[in-house]
Formats: sequence, C-alpha cells, structure tokens
Amino acid sequence: MERWRGLGEIDPDFADTVVTIGKFDGVHLGHQQLVATAISIAEDHSLASVVLTFDRHPNEILNPGQAAPALTGPNQKAELLEGLGVDALLTLNFDEALAQMPAEDFIERILVDALHARAVVVGQGFRFGAGGEGDLALLRLIGLERGFVVREVAHSQLDGVKISSTRIREALDRGDVEEAARMLGRNHRVRGIIEHGKKLGRTIGFPTANMSRAAEGYLPLDAVYAGWLIVNHEDGSQTGYPAALSVGINETFEAVPRVLEAYVLDRDDLDLYDLDVTMEFVRFIRPTLKFDSVESLIAAIREDVGRIRDVLA
Repeated sequence: MERWRGLGEIDPDFADTVVTIGKFDGVHLGHQQLVATAISIAEDHSLASVVLTFDRHPNEILNPGQAAPALTGPNQKAELLEGLGVDALLTLNFDEALAQMPAEDFIERILVDALHARAVVVGQGFRFGAGGEGDLALLRLIGLERGFVVREVAHSQLDGVKISSTRIREALDRGDVEEAARMLGRNHRVRGIIEHGKKLGRTIGFPTANMSRAAEGYLPLDAVYAGWLIVNHEDGSQTGYPAALSVGINETFEAVPRVLEAYVLDRDDLDLYDLDVTMEFVRFIRPTLKFDSVESLIAAIREDVGRIRDVLA
C-alpha cells in the first residue's frame, strides 16, 4: 500500500482512483464497508482504491478541547487499512487552511487534480468543506461535470443502532470489550513498546510487561481482562501468548500514572523489554480494586488467572 502524507507525495503517474473519505478512527465495520465498496468499484473498472483521511480529529481545529481520544493511532489505522487491501492511503494535515477550504476547492484540488478520482465513496450524511457546506448533492453535481460518480453507503448497524467510533469508545469505557469487538469486527488492541517498570509483580510471582504510555490505542475501563500479548517480530511474523491484561494505577502497592500491563500466563522466563507488542482484549474479568494486603492481591490474581485460562482455552 502506498502511504502519502500530503498531496506533494502523490506520484503524478499514479492510476486513476476510487476515493473514500473519512476519519476512519477504529476502522470499524462501518468503515470496512466503505473500503470494501471502494475496492469493489476499483477492481471492476481497473482503478486504484484510495482512502483519504486526516492526521487528527477535525474537532482539534474546529472545536478545540472537544476532540475525543482516538481509538486507533495513525500506524494502527494504516496497518488495518492495508490489511483490507487498499492500494493507497492519503493522510492530510487537518489545519486551519484545510478547515477553511471551500467545498468546491476540496473537490477540484484534491479529488480531481491530485487523485484523478473516477469514483468517490462516502458514508451516509457525509459533509465536507468550510462550515460543512459540501454535501452529497454538491459532490454528485460536480462529479457530473468533472467525470466521477458518487456512491453513498448506508450506516452499518448493530442491534438496530448505528455503529460509530463514539459508540465503541463508550463500550470500552464500560469495560465491555466484547461489545466493542462486535462493532470493530475484531478484538480491540493497543500496540507499543514494553518498557521497564517498578517490577513489583515479579516480587509476588506474577511478573508483568508494562506497555509504554506512548502506545497507540484507546485504553478501556480500569479493570482486569482476559487477552493476548502478541510479539510483533521484525520479519513480520508474530508470537502470541495468553495473558491477564490490567489497566489501572496500581493502588495496592504504589499509585502510578494509568498504565496497561500484562502477565503472560504461567511464564516467568520471557524477556519482553523494548519489544514491539500488541495487547488484545478478549473479555472483562473484574474491575480494578485496591487490596488490603499483598496476600489478598495474590489470591485475587490466582483466581483471575484461572478464569482467564478458561476464557482463552
């Protein structure tokens, strides 16, 4: 997949395209339907499929302080889109200039001149351009003049309700990682580097791997989860281990800034420091608690491990 971080990086000789546009935060089932539609049209007409997205949530510019934390980081987003079979990803810097660009200029400069679009795929209710002045009708009108067709894709639903990044975030905030997975079409994941912590888990027989706070991916409710720790090797291969995942501030020993850590079941021989790993959430086990004693904590972890082993069996 080609990755362009601005219009200047686009190869002028790149094929004519089918473009789908959006934030694509989470690359959930609704986003996947948009991408699948674009790829299908591209394959039917010997065109290239392109996802056009942005380097930040537009609200960071349009409504400062109101942008929700991202479900997926930029590298996660790119990897997920590549996995869907997209030919190219264009990530635009969403700044004041882009926010104020008139809708007709957006079409002419980006879709027509830069991407040579022959088809544009958008979600239901799509709006664009300064003040959201552009809509489906304008896109279709200019498409007739400039030689591209427009396909609108209806919202994907779960249990009769629209799937959205906001709804997924709300599920994660409840600790309902299974509900989130149903909307994502996969288990929710956080990816980053394992860093050195205080090594307190090692002192009680449950060594944990601490995820860097610079990791990509939204942290769910403070709790213990059944999940997987997956080591991402440099050659592209992966090794997965069943794990107890814990999100919280570790109040029993010494409160720390909110962290994600993992205990790989029945393993104390792994050296994971400085490795690139993915932590994948499968099922909520229990909320994070502050224990009165280390003995109580150990007993609770043993019970957690037993339940997690059953879940992942």
